[in-house]
Amino acid sequence: MRIILLGPPGTGKGTQGRFITEKYNIPQISTGDILRENIYLKNKIGVIIKNILKKGKLVSDEIVCDLIKNRIKTTDCRNGFLLDGFPRSIQQAYYLSKNQIIIDYVLYFSMPEEDILERISGRRIHPPSGRCYHIKFNPPKINNEDDLTGDTLVIREDDKKEIIKKRLTEYQKITSPLIKYYLNQKLKGKLKFFTINAADSLLKIKNIIENILK
Repeated sequence: MRIILLGPPGTGKGTQGRFITEKYNIPQISTGDILRENIYLKNKIGVIIKNILKKGKLVSDEIVCDLIKNRIKTTDCRNGFLLDGFPRSIQQAYYLSKNQIIIDYVLYFSMPEEDILERISGRRIHPPSGRCYHIKFNPPKINNEDDLTGDTLVIREDDKKEIIKKRLTEYQKITSPLIKYYLNQKLKGKLKFFTINAADSLLKIKNIIENILK
């Protein structure tokens, strides 16, 4: 089972991705997680990524593709995988095809921009573990503290509203051709494509996904 989750940042792809990986026992490959891991490690590529995101730009295809390619080579991806946030451009989709990586399902998460802004700006992160909270939808037990360690939570640089708006503008510009590409692949019978209303409740979305993948 090889699945792609598409949609702007803040539409809940990560949450539903974790549900899918647990239920179907396939690894979730999140470009966001891979990028943040490198930023946290403060390695050479992490410094480059951090500077790009601070400017509200998207990380280049070259960087992302190299990171994803290395991840897909690992043994836990042999029986399938879930790609969260990749591909995000038509060039990255061609990269998958060029490398003969077959995709079975594409799930596109759609949501109005104002709802995305509310969701993302309220996120709080525990950097060492990657645990994510939300001041409205998923608050920690103690304000601004990680539930397990008590560490102080942080707001990611790219979760600030002015940065989010820039990211959404770039996302729409770059990914519109990508959506059309996968809809065309669906018409050719090469994969199954579904649009999901990301503004629905988590439970409703979960049930929809279960019906799609059963």
